[in-house]
Amino acid sequence: MSLLLVAWLLFKVLAILLLARIAWMDFSTQRITNRDVLLLLCLGLGSLQFHSLQTGSWLDMGISAIGALILFAALFPFWLLRKVGAGDVKLMSVVPFLIGGSDLVVFSLLLLVFAIATATVVKNPFLLPAGMFRHYVQHLDRKGVVPFGVPISAAAICAIALQMYYALRIATSSGILEHLN
Repeated sequence: MSLLLVAWLLFKVLAILLLARIAWMDFSTQRITNRDVLLLLCLGLGSLQFHSLQTGSWLDMGISAIGALILFAALFPFWLLRKVGAGDVKLMSVVPFLIGGSDLVVFSLLLLVFAIATATVVKNPFLLPAGMFRHYVQHLDRKGVVPFGVPISAAAICAIALQMYYALRIATSSGILEHLN
């Protein structure tokens, strides 16, 4: 395994840990801090840099930047209307840098699944096991708050895990080109 791949994997693992923290903080306090979003942005830019050096192409970084701008522009009016929180808008704007432009479709599909699951759980807390968790989700429903950072983080974690799996599978495979040479 090359040193660039190891560094890329390290940045991805750190991003997964930070996304898990963001999901928990958003679920428990309905807050996503600017510090966490900036750390994610730095991890995303760093991992994109390593990926670009590995592949020799900067196209993924450009697609990620365009995706981030489009997401910010699309979600900003919803923040103005108080439909989503500012932290959710910032988190969604940073995710393309974490995922990369080539896997944004996978992230979008995962986000759809996790958002539907989150909305279903918040609107129907009786689906959950009894106890404190159910009581907390009922409290969220009464307040009219859906912690959207949770499905965003879950979808990003799954997309990053898939990227890591494929990268490790390719790095550890024997490769047909090596057999031909």
